[in-house]
Amino acid sequence: MIVLVVLGVLLVLALLTLVHWYLWRRLVRDVSAPGGRWRRTGTVLAVALPLLSVGALVGGRAFPIAVERWFAWPGYLWLAVLLYLLLALGVGEVVRPLLLRLPPRAARAGAVDESGTDAPTAEDPAADEPAVNEAAAPAAPATPAVPSPERRLFVARAVAIGASGAAAAVVGNGMYGVLRGPRLKQVTVPLAKLPAAAHGYRIAVVSDIHLGPILGRAHTQRIVDTINAAKPDLITIVGDLVDGTVPELGRDAEPLAQLRARDGAYFVTGNHEYFSGAAPWVDFVRELGVHPLQNARVELGGFDLAGVNDIAGEREGDGPDFGRALGDRDPARTAVLLSHQPVTIHDAVRHGVDLQLSGHTHGGQLWPGNFVAELANPTVAGLERYGDTQLYVTRGAGAWGPPVRVGAPSDITVVTLASLRA
Repeated sequence: MIVLVVLGVLLVLALLTLVHWYLWRRLVRDVSAPGGRWRRTGTVLAVALPLLSVGALVGGRAFPIAVERWFAWPGYLWLAVLLYLLLALGVGEVVRPLLLRLPPRAARAGAVDESGTDAPTAEDPAADEPAVNEAAAPAAPATPAVPSPERRLFVARAVAIGASGAAAAVVGNGMYGVLRGPRLKQVTVPLAKLPAAAHGYRIAVVSDIHLGPILGRAHTQRIVDTINAAKPDLITIVGDLVDGTVPELGRDAEPLAQLRARDGAYFVTGNHEYFSGAAPWVDFVRELGVHPLQNARVELGGFDLAGVNDIAGEREGDGPDFGRALGDRDPARTAVLLSHQPVTIHDAVRHGVDLQLSGHTHGGQLWPGNFVAELANPTVAGLERYGDTQLYVTRGAGAWGPPVRVGAPSDITVVTLASLRA
């Protein structure tokens, strides 16, 4: 096992080295003179930025959170910029040969115009010379023009500036979306067994808040204010609240005590709680007035609300137990299940759940990450049906790693239950 971990680390380091060598070549070497200021600065950045990213990735296990923040901001942001720089430069590799093959401006300007300025006139002695038989004098084979060094430099700089500008714009916009806070989303879910008296019942669903070295107390307060303004009947926090311990992040989570809903607020663990110490967090959110559902169920006015622990808890003997949460309930009542990861939908179907609420995927967070997320999750975002069970997956209210979202905006969803008997 240790050998595999070491090999995996070496592979990642080798890949990072190769990628940054390519970036150095395209963004530093090809656009600058040897020994110049940009050549020296770019070379230093090509070494320092990946080291900061590695520090951000391992910082949570190696440093206190106050130290981790120094690595997290530049290190994680660089990973997002790196992704979109590579994508933009990939487009540049396609465009570069086309730009180099364009005829030089001087050649285009010297073409014969329609006024005959460059054509022989009657006074031109060459006009009286007999025409040369072109068939008798085969033309020499054309040789492709070799772009001048000046043109190569111009194209290299144009591609580098374009790629850098595009990456900066995409990452800047994606970071603004995260730091601004999630937007409210409305979804209506019809449920066959829901009684008419519960028609219109509103559940606020929030997941993947990811309090940590970047997102802190102000982020929690924005989420709480958004939920309270929606005035839901019930609030559900579907895992991945934190990336750190209670002593490190407890103060950042304290605004959750301000959550207000008629039927209260409930919480289930996500995989990141088990990275940070799930049991202390379960106790802490209970102190804040949020009710943990640890493989448990409560009966509300129109339906049963159940919650299961995250799959990651299995390593600690604290995984999901659908039998405990759902085994002895009245099957005539509607069942709504809180489960962090969408992959548990098949267990939910077997236990007769009507609606499962999940998170975990972030909707892919950074395009084209949604295509990767689709490989591991039955639903990446939105509402889908599996047999008689419906699954709703929120994109989450925060971000893991880079505080950036592209093509997967953060959200808090208000799920409105609709009765077919109403």
